[in-house]
Amino acid sequence: MATWSFYPFFALETEGQEHLPRKSAFILLPKHQCWQDIPLTAMATPRPLYYIAKHELFQNPISEWFMRSMGGIPLNRQNPLKSREELRAMVQYLRTGEGIVVFPEGTYYPGKMGPGKVGILRLITARFDLRIIPAGIRYGERGTRTLVKVRFGEPILPEKSRKPDQTLHMVMEQIARLSGFA
Repeated sequence: MATWSFYPFFALETEGQEHLPRKSAFILLPKHQCWQDIPLTAMATPRPLYYIAKHELFQNPISEWFMRSMGGIPLNRQNPLKSREELRAMVQYLRTGEGIVVFPEGTYYPGKMGPGKVGILRLITARFDLRIIPAGIRYGERGTRTLVKVRFGEPILPEKSRKPDQTLHMVMEQIARLSGFA
């Protein structure tokens, strides 16, 4: 449905899909510039994804339906303990080999890089040893449509000797490069 409804407005180009695991679990950390990043990332990825999203997006019945249909998992960022069931579901998705999307900036930063937030990355890497895939998203013009380039970077494997904030720093540098901001 997203492809059909977005095609008249967006021209999507992808690069680096070979970096996405075909069957095993992974964390995808894309650049976040606008709400369209969610369906466009889904369209650029050859397999279904689950998205960590702020719980406020699930408070309206229409946006809740949209977010859940896109694989949204609500997270209360002010009080993560209120999101225990959702976090358990996320862990179960990872155990069954699914891909989880976390926008590391936590909110929109159009046309520039925002600071990365380490919280959910720390939670996941403490429990799993899986690939972290940085992704850049860049918007431009192509005739009457908006050109969207989604570039998937090479996987980064967390190392026990490296702290989660160091891993996040590495990922954010890659996202900036892949998005054309470095």
